[in-house]
Amino acid sequence: MMLNLFSVFDPSTGLFSLNWLSLTLFMLMPTPFWKTPSKLLSILLNVYMKIMSEIVMHIKTSKPSILMVSMFSYMLTINVMGLMPYVFTSSAHLSMSLSIALTMWISLMMYGWLNSTNNMFTHLVPMGTPAPLMPFMVMIESISNLIRPGSLAVRLTANMIAGHLLMSLLGNNLISNFPLMLIMMWLFMGLMIFELAVAFIQSYVFMTLSTLYSSEI
Repeated sequence: MMLNLFSVFDPSTGLFSLNWLSLTLFMLMPTPFWKTPSKLLSILLNVYMKIMSEIVMHIKTSKPSILMVSMFSYMLTINVMGLMPYVFTSSAHLSMSLSIALTMWISLMMYGWLNSTNNMFTHLVPMGTPAPLMPFMVMIESISNLIRPGSLAVRLTANMIAGHLLMSLLGNNLISNFPLMLIMMWLFMGLMIFELAVAFIQSYVFMTLSTLYSSEI
């Protein structure tokens, strides 16, 4: 049972597996055929403008807003698609989330150390640190900086996999009891709404933490 439970997160289910196909699908902006935008387009534009205002509030500039908003849209698309039947949740696999987190972190580190070397050194020693503690603070800050992509990836993967495991466990136990399944249908509907909220929140958290890391450059 445990092997079958965790097999829903196995990305290799065959020689010609299409589990990773969801990574190639992007959220497309609805085309404004009329003079006034559609409701869906208005909602998306309002969400993106709100996110851009959050980014500007954190880093005092709008330069990386396109990158962060695009990453938010991409993560949200993958997370929401994972709630659909027969769609593999790519963000629930550590190889995918760690690849995105490492790419983002390495890009920020290369840009920071090449263009703002003094500023990067400044962040290694917090203001007001006593002189005897400076070597230890440099080591601690360096370690905390190195584990950032891992914490980003593990946070996203753990939160996405937890709800899916609970729904799979309940579904496997209720599949042979149809009357009880009808009674528990309200619970499954609540779990789906909760997972939809988690998909949005985790995309927002991933984008916000990446923005905060870029603010140190």
